[in-house]
Amino acid sequence: MAQVPQTFFDALAVRTWCGLALRALGRAREEIDAINVYPVADGDTGTNLYLTLESAATAVEAVFAGYATGTGEPSLADAVHAMAHGALIGARGNSGTILAQLLRGMAQVLAGNGDASRGDGTELRLALRRAADSARQAVAHPVEGTVLTVASAAADAAEGTEGDCGSVARAAYEGARAALAATPRQLAVLERAGVVDAGGRGLVAVLGALVEACTGEPVRETPEQPEATPHARVEVVSGAGLCAEGAQAGAHACVERVPGAGVCADAAEGGGPGPVSGPAFEVIYLLEAGDAAVARLRARLDALGDSLVVVGGDGLWNVHVHVDDAGAAVEAGVEAGRPHRIRITHFGAADVHTGRGRPPRERSQRAVVAVVPGEGLAGLYAEAGATTVLARPGEPPASGELVQAVRRAHAREVVLLPNDAELRHTAAAAAEQARTEGIRVALIPTRSAVQGIAALAVHEPERRFDEDVVQMTSAAGATRYAEVVVAEHRSWTTAGICQAGDVLGLIDGDVAVIGDDVTATAGTVLDRMLQAGGELVTLVVGDEASETVAGHLEARVRDSYLAVDTVVYRGGRQGALLLIGVE
Repeated sequence: MAQVPQTFFDALAVRTWCGLALRALGRAREEIDAINVYPVADGDTGTNLYLTLESAATAVEAVFAGYATGTGEPSLADAVHAMAHGALIGARGNSGTILAQLLRGMAQVLAGNGDASRGDGTELRLALRRAADSARQAVAHPVEGTVLTVASAAADAAEGTEGDCGSVARAAYEGARAALAATPRQLAVLERAGVVDAGGRGLVAVLGALVEACTGEPVRETPEQPEATPHARVEVVSGAGLCAEGAQAGAHACVERVPGAGVCADAAEGGGPGPVSGPAFEVIYLLEAGDAAVARLRARLDALGDSLVVVGGDGLWNVHVHVDDAGAAVEAGVEAGRPHRIRITHFGAADVHTGRGRPPRERSQRAVVAVVPGEGLAGLYAEAGATTVLARPGEPPASGELVQAVRRAHAREVVLLPNDAELRHTAAAAAEQARTEGIRVALIPTRSAVQGIAALAVHEPERRFDEDVVQMTSAAGATRYAEVVVAEHRSWTTAGICQAGDVLGLIDGDVAVIGDDVTATAGTVLDRMLQAGGELVTLVVGDEASETVAGHLEARVRDSYLAVDTVVYRGGRQGALLLIGVE
């Protein structure tokens, strides 16, 4: 059904726009994923844009639902603030993070003085300009031929247009389409692949939805093709995808989309520089921090890697960067403020930063997805090749978040490690959902991160899937686990009554020791665990534990238990003071 034209831009228009944009990105998601070759050819730009917009739309719907139970209706400021906040907290990947900043920039203008009920064409022009400028400022090293160029072109076209919101939106859309078609002339990797910029293609879809929200008339959704160049042509092959073949040696590439493979860009002999390896990890997190701390964080992360985008403000930021040292990127966030919702993705051995080497969209055979309780363990698991989901105290991941992690792992077979007894049902629901999408998922019921470490240590992707799962399950089951925590209130336990502030030692989930000293309590717990034997002790030390705890426990094991080795990891802010594993 056609939408009612909106002469002015109000809260209902925002709601309509978000819904239409989400549907447009849903239709274009696979196409956008398939042409994703920059900055990383990991084939997920369309999916990331969709998830970011989904979070924005959900936040707007929540505002309207709140008013539905009372009187009145949301203001334009209410709606755009919700849209921007939803996009910020749900931003995924490089493209999603930039989209979040674009929406935030628009919200800053459209919210007006906070009491505005609607905006006109002039305010929409100003909003598009603020969006483009703020997004460009959020990127450490802006590159032309990307979504930033498309956003700037949309704002330029809007500025040259008089009229209502519909006229301004249509001008922005047409300007964005023209700029998108020209992106291959500005970015060599796009020209070699014979595709337009994937992030820019997504923005065109979002702006097309804006036109429909303002005019009630849908726009044509024909894919934007690159402008003709002397060295490339784009050809749609039935059942394959996009293929660009150069007319001259040294200037051609072929991009073919096939089931289970995706996008592959191979330069011909003499066709430019050889492969250049890029960072191995994508690190994304929300950060609670002040402006000064974020400025320092930008400088530090810029020195660690590339594709740095930091968006947000007013104490809440979304940080995105590609690095080789995922742990260092997270530690930088810890020094700046409070990072949470940390997502670390391993790009794999292929040179996905240049689109060369192994086809970047080809699914790996097997991957491990793990829930981890602290930033330190997130880095440890990621370095071992696992896709991680951070579970901070009081913030357990939902099944949808685990499903997205399984999708990010991009493998035909996935081993899922919940690492928490209370997450077993959540993980089971996520595994079932992933199976409906054709992914073979095995859930290993790990109840602690130390059991997950043991499982990951014996993981061998070359083995048959069932055999690998059996070996990982056996290693996890053979690992006893314990944790040392501080009691938050007086309560009954299996070891007696504890008071708030007491130090509790839990073995296999049950309170076994109540003490008043962390080191002494941990020592008692460790002794009880080793009475049943063991060959390896794993200690994961939280940020709130004393620096001397691990040293005391290592010495205790060395002096009292022959042939038992000890390994120590820093867990970050993991909730527990100490995690202990005995194998």
